[in-house]
Amino acid sequence: MSVIELLWPAFVLAVALVFIHSIFGLEIIKRGVIFTDLAIGQIAAIGMALSVAFMDAQYQTAMTLFFALLAAVVITWATKKVQKIEAFIGLLYALGISSIMLILAQSPEGTELFSKLSAADILFTSSEDLYKSLMLYGAVSFVMFVVFPRMQGVKKEFLFFTMLALTVTSSVQSAGVLVVFALLIAPSYAGLMQRKTKPFVFACLFGSLSIVLALLGSYYLDLPTGYAIIFVTVLFSLVFVIISSIMRDKKMKRE
Repeated sequence: MSVIELLWPAFVLAVALVFIHSIFGLEIIKRGVIFTDLAIGQIAAIGMALSVAFMDAQYQTAMTLFFALLAAVVITWATKKVQKIEAFIGLLYALGISSIMLILAQSPEGTELFSKLSAADILFTSSEDLYKSLMLYGAVSFVMFVVFPRMQGVKKEFLFFTMLALTVTSSVQSAGVLVVFALLIAPSYAGLMQRKTKPFVFACLFGSLSIVLALLGSYYLDLPTGYAIIFVTVLFSLVFVIISSIMRDKKMKRE
């Protein structure tokens, strides 16, 4: 079996992950609530941890979705009612990660399970898992591009966080919490730091190149896939942002 035949589901899933998370990442950065996705992902992972620790990994999707939606409802309410929302969301993240550690503390594989929840290995994704993810991401994309712009007020906020929760439910299971955070923020940040291309288009291209290179490096160098994705995507984004900032400063001085 060739490398392409073996890894094509992982590469397609990688590009799909970049696409769907760029939709939310741009909006999250513009809103200034950077840790929203990380908090929802971490709370969602509580469902996965409970499923693994006490239910023999049964009902994993249902449990993850329940906790993701719960986080979405809480954050939707908090954005309208709570002051210093970033601090509130940061505390939600801390609550999520500590809960997971306590849940997995009794398991002999607790450390390994926590590592998988943080950054999973998508390198050998099955075609069946890929198709399920693509169906969900297609439905979420339709809602975000067609329905979301027509809504207003609290309903619009709730729809946004609900769609983010649905996306995170799938993404956390296939890629891990930290990978989701990196894909939400890094490509979108790079997209917003340039002016030549539409931010969403640039974020998709930038993120796709980063994650494909990370997958190739992970496969050929035998590196942990999840952490390779985080490292390459974040590094490329930081380098791009630094260079863009330097070039912009030089341009302003010349003017």
